[in-house]
Amino acid sequence: MVRTDPTRGRLQAMVVDRYGAVDLCGLIPGLRLEMEPEMAKLDRLLDDDVVFNRVKLDLSRRYPNSGIRGRHSTPVEVILRMLVVRRLYNWSYEQTERNVPDSLVLRQFCRLYLEPAPDDTTLIRWARLIGSETLHVLNERTVDLAKTLKVTRGRKLRTDGTVVETNIRYPTDSGLLADGVKVLSRLMRRAKTVVDDGLEAVGDLFRDRSRSAKRLARGIIEIARRRGAEGEALRKDAYKRLLEVAGSSLRQAGNVCKLLEEKATGLRKELERYKGLLHRVVKQTKRRVLQGESVPATEKLVSIFEPHTAIIRRGKAGRETEYGHKVCLDEVD
Repeated sequence: MVRTDPTRGRLQAMVVDRYGAVDLCGLIPGLRLEMEPEMAKLDRLLDDDVVFNRVKLDLSRRYPNSGIRGRHSTPVEVILRMLVVRRLYNWSYEQTERNVPDSLVLRQFCRLYLEPAPDDTTLIRWARLIGSETLHVLNERTVDLAKTLKVTRGRKLRTDGTVVETNIRYPTDSGLLADGVKVLSRLMRRAKTVVDDGLEAVGDLFRDRSRSAKRLARGIIEIARRRGAEGEALRKDAYKRLLEVAGSSLRQAGNVCKLLEEKATGLRKELERYKGLLHRVVKQTKRRVLQGESVPATEKLVSIFEPHTAIIRRGKAGRETEYGHKVCLDEVD
């Protein structure tokens, strides 16, 4: 039976392991499918249960009941292998969607067989569910398996570091406050469909303050063009009003979290997460704008949607500040 997820109002997908095996060679007389050496080794590595179960656990967190109900999703085995193929050939998601179905070898490797391939947006949604901790475990497990299968001796290790740019807009205190209020308002609209209907009219419990926050943030941008003491006074006054709106949204979110209790656990956790992020933005804005403090870069939050983003300075004169994440790459012999 197909059910909708109460927190999203859309069909939820039940995570399944794999498709029934099909030997594509047996369907066409005389056909031989030969994988490249690297792909043949990866094929053996990806059969490991530890790797498979760890990825399945992450994918099962998409909805509260993804493991037991809903329409069948793209199998975990297919998702994992298609993401590996994408990395192996350095393809985009669109290229992966197009190239895998066109190749019998890739169909066999990805265990897609005769089934339709997931589109690029589906792959993106599933890929975002695989957490950094899982990737760390997978990397360690892959090295252990490679040594066991004698793919590598593992006696030499080379480590290199690089910076991956985060796809965010230029961070400003007003923009971050407006983003936080917008996200909380959106989540509280979803919560409104979960709690009892009789609570909908209680005061400002589900009031959407995103328009007020957006208007004030735009006003701050206009005020910032003014110079002198008068402009500074107007800017602080506008920030105080924006902080009041953010504070009201935080109080609303706290009350809604209490009402959700055991209902829509995933929604409540998401609401609490963004509530914590907006609280950090409020604190750093008060320190920077109202109190005139210099907040260290390590303590700043520069994105509500990509909170892991760090402020990176290359140490070169005239080089612009970059926003991203430092990644360490390990390569064995």
